[in-house]
Amino acid sequence: MLGEYRITGRGASAIAADIESAVGTGALPPGEALPPLRELAAELDVNPNTVAAAYRLLRDRGVIETAGRRGSRVRSRPATAPRDAIRIDVPSGVRDISTGNPDPALLPPLGDALAAAAAHHARGPALYGGPPVDPELSRLARAALDADGVPDGPVGLTSGSLDAIERVLAAHLRPGDAVAVEDPGWGSLLDLVPAMGLRTVPVALDDEGPLVPEVARALAAGVRALVVTDRGQNPTGAVMSAARARELRGLLAGHRHVLVIDDDHVHGLADLPLHCLSGATDRWALVRSTAKAYGPDLRLALYTGDAVTVDRIRGRYRLGAGWVSHLLQRTVVHLWESGAVDAAATARAYGERRDALVRALAGRGVTAHGRSGMNVWVPVSDETGAVAGLLQRGWAVAPGARFRLRSAPGVRLTVSPLASDDIEPLADAVAGVLRPAGTGRFD
Repeated sequence: MLGEYRITGRGASAIAADIESAVGTGALPPGEALPPLRELAAELDVNPNTVAAAYRLLRDRGVIETAGRRGSRVRSRPATAPRDAIRIDVPSGVRDISTGNPDPALLPPLGDALAAAAAHHARGPALYGGPPVDPELSRLARAALDADGVPDGPVGLTSGSLDAIERVLAAHLRPGDAVAVEDPGWGSLLDLVPAMGLRTVPVALDDEGPLVPEVARALAAGVRALVVTDRGQNPTGAVMSAARARELRGLLAGHRHVLVIDDDHVHGLADLPLHCLSGATDRWALVRSTAKAYGPDLRLALYTGDAVTVDRIRGRYRLGAGWVSHLLQRTVVHLWESGAVDAAATARAYGERRDALVRALAGRGVTAHGRSGMNVWVPVSDETGAVAGLLQRGWAVAPGARFRLRSAPGVRLTVSPLASDDIEPLADAVAGVLRPAGTGRFD
């Protein structure tokens, strides 16, 4: 057990810090079993309660997991080893379609918007004690939410979608609670949940969103929260259909205590209508980010939700970050009011690349998925072989392990860097590497 590594420390915090450091450096790999409490206590000459406290700290941080009599072991994907680390080095001359970034050519220039924000600041700078959300931004955001049928609720701001989702979860959940997540799903969310000391319960999905029997199973297992992506699901491009949303809302009506979070991160470049689950339960939130439509460095996401949830997040935010910069808020106001982004044209540009790639792959006998957003998901039988084979053919793709819990292997292709004349060569390369594989669902 533990091979050559020897755990050190006298107090619970020191022991936990030593183990967490060893996990971060790889000295204790994922799946490694830790010594039983009494055995480690005897080795360190400390009370077994001290070791128990150390293990509890590590569980709360998402570093280890405990399975009753089978003992404790390093999580298969510990919080100290983020999924973004599962990547490949891209040699010179290889096209990188693995990053998930938007096309810079489709992002708006920010010069005029930043100048407008600075001018607004000159007329009346934001000071301590002012409203955290710019009134005009709140009005515009609420109008867009109303147009999409999102239930009425106050608007709040955070620094990005993941920040908002973390704060919503923290407003209601405690370490040990279970959260239902899409599988495959957003790698950062799959890291965040265990890092908060919460348990992930994977839910399989197809092109229309989470499967109803899978969500029912998760609810029966006692999950306290459900996180769904309404459009442009990462990595599969799935979109919640109206029929699927109706079924899920009907199911959730019998579980009013469950927290529901809708992630609508592709708002502003979505090419299909929004069908959300917000309001199906007593506690809910919907999150929208500016990252994909206006640029990842414009760190602003808005959220709405029931009054209790929003009030809790605002109160906690006020004690930490305080507010999102009003300069950023006014920048977004100018972008929205000036029409700097043609959402329909941007969605069409991504859609043409995505749909062309899916068609080209289908014509070569390769199953691929991607109904919205900027990614295409290709199920494979040998993920490592597929990534390596495509790299040899000049294409760097994202390994599916970054996005999976229990679902079948796959690779993610981001269409943002592609031009129309890239589609056929890429499809040839994928078909040359893969044997046709996959079904209509991603498990």
